[in-house]
Amino acid sequence: MKKIIYYFMIIAISCFNCASNNEPIDETPIDNELYFPPINSNVWETKSVSDLGWNESALQPLLNYVESKGTKAFIILKDGRMVVEWYGNGEDETSNLAWNSAAKTLVAFTTGIAQQEGFLSIDDASSDYLGSGWTSLTTEQEENISIWNHLTMTTGLDFTVPNNNCTDPDCLIYKNEPGSFWYYHNGPYTILHDIVGNAVNTDFSNYFNDKLKNKIGIQGAWLHIGYFKLYYSTARNMARFGLLNLNKGVWNDTVILNDNSYFEAMTNTSQNLNKAYGYLWWLNGKYSFRGPGLTMEFQGKLMPNAPDDLIAGLGKDDQKLYIVPSKNLVIVRMGDDAGEALLGPSSFDNDLWGEINKLID
Repeated sequence: MKKIIYYFMIIAISCFNCASNNEPIDETPIDNELYFPPINSNVWETKSVSDLGWNESALQPLLNYVESKGTKAFIILKDGRMVVEWYGNGEDETSNLAWNSAAKTLVAFTTGIAQQEGFLSIDDASSDYLGSGWTSLTTEQEENISIWNHLTMTTGLDFTVPNNNCTDPDCLIYKNEPGSFWYYHNGPYTILHDIVGNAVNTDFSNYFNDKLKNKIGIQGAWLHIGYFKLYYSTARNMARFGLLNLNKGVWNDTVILNDNSYFEAMTNTSQNLNKAYGYLWWLNGKYSFRGPGLTMEFQGKLMPNAPDDLIAGLGKDDQKLYIVPSKNLVIVRMGDDAGEALLGPSSFDNDLWGEINKLID
């Protein structure tokens, strides 16, 4: 716990001055056409660091740095093209690695597809799709929890239970009114798989495969391990999903998520309790944030070194999916924890961006 608090204090202090400088984010699109790699193919167009005018002398120090931090896969896409693709610490481009909580973004996106197809509304009560008794709450209390609360980590369910990941009814206990408190609670998130699956009348993974995975050429699988529902894939497949979100739900000429209002809500501040959180996506550039495992709010940006418009899927042991619309960048980092073993954001985010900036700027 002390390590977690120390990390967030360092980040907050490093951006103390930026908390009051809440300038609007420059979302001017980059005037470069995005490239999309073909489906069911290993072909991926590349672009060199020198072609982009980046700082070539900073590339090897960056790769040395990520290797020293337990990284197994590291990718940088610019305009959809592969600029950096590195593997190490015993892995290669065929290695299937865990996304951990970065996979929450896959669930948020799939929930949006289910809403777009009319199977659910995120304003619906969770009990509409789970039935009564999915918690230890009264029927009235249960009916006050909506799908939106699951997406935004605001269910009000007790996060102090012995196992925060447990999805059994006796682990899901009333603590706060829904929407009144933000806490990174894994159990209520995991239940989204059942909500969507029941809404579409098939297993979540089947629906995900049909509506998202197969349409953009992802190769990967959901594995159920205890209470966890984890996604495993190669780093290239995480990069594919990042590219889809860089283009706001459109893969080349194929619209995967055409509900623009949902996409914008998913990738912007979703509630006033944690400015740096959308629908299971982390957001940079906000004047305050909360982190996993803590109830306190910190002033400043989540990643002071990173662009303000960055959105991220962040998972335990430093699984990272960064998307930067203002620079047409997608960056993937997968591997072992970089030193803090936190559930999502860590000081490694800011340190890594310090090294990335030396390359791209």
